[in-house]
Amino acid sequence: MTTSAISVTIPRHTTGHDLRAVKIVLHRELLRFLNDRTRMLSMLLQPVLWLFVMGTGLGSLVQGSIPGVDFRTFMYPGMISMTVIMTGMFSAASIVWDREFGFLREMLVAPVSRGSIVVGKCLGGALVATGQGVIILAMAGLVGVPYSPSLILTLLAEMFLAAFTITAFGVMLAARMKNMQSFFGLMQMAIMPMLFLSGAMFPLANLPSWLHVLTTVNPLTYAVDPMRQAVFSHLSVPPQVNAMLNPGVSWGSWTVPVPVELGLVAVLGAILLGVGIVQFRKAD
Repeated sequence: MTTSAISVTIPRHTTGHDLRAVKIVLHRELLRFLNDRTRMLSMLLQPVLWLFVMGTGLGSLVQGSIPGVDFRTFMYPGMISMTVIMTGMFSAASIVWDREFGFLREMLVAPVSRGSIVVGKCLGGALVATGQGVIILAMAGLVGVPYSPSLILTLLAEMFLAAFTITAFGVMLAARMKNMQSFFGLMQMAIMPMLFLSGAMFPLANLPSWLHVLTTVNPLTYAVDPMRQAVFSHLSVPPQVNAMLNPGVSWGSWTVPVPVELGLVAVLGAILLGVGIVQFRKAD
């Protein structure tokens, strides 16, 4: 009795396969988010509470020192940032979830590069976070921010850039994580201090030197400040109030221009994406 070998043909790895993998992972992220109403509402609850409850309370304390400006208007860009940052990180957490339930292993054995999976995950997370931020964007009129088409387009672009960078950061953290508890513990330890030091909730003017240094080296500062600059460019506020609430980010005596800030965020996003791809290739 003779036995014949069974030939197995493995599809060739091509650029087309990688692009389809990016599309499929991106599409899966969108479907997962749209089908999870609980997650959608929970991601909105925290920034809405900060904006309308905390913002109203703090505004009553500083009302006399910032005439003509609602403190919630100041907090508004920070709450947009909080929304896209938290949503982007939770999108990255799905990698750990997929690993725990075995779906990630099925993706890893597909004839596509692992880099394409990471790119699809980051793009999907960025789109989901931007979509979530649009809901906060729709509340602009409630806090005195005009519905200017140029402002909305600018904020959308800045939201997507910030969301992509933070999702890449989350993917980098999640690439080697084995369980959700470890990831969320690390996420809280990394994100919350960065968020509080970004100027999302307090002005960057007249800070103590040690706090000024921390806000300057914080990457999220360069994602929040361009949004605030865009919002305040469409408001009519006294110069002294603008200098107090919207001083920009300074390195010594030099105020960092918005294009430089956005460039720093984009470069950081590319670096984090590259590190995430390297980490993902080493993952089991």
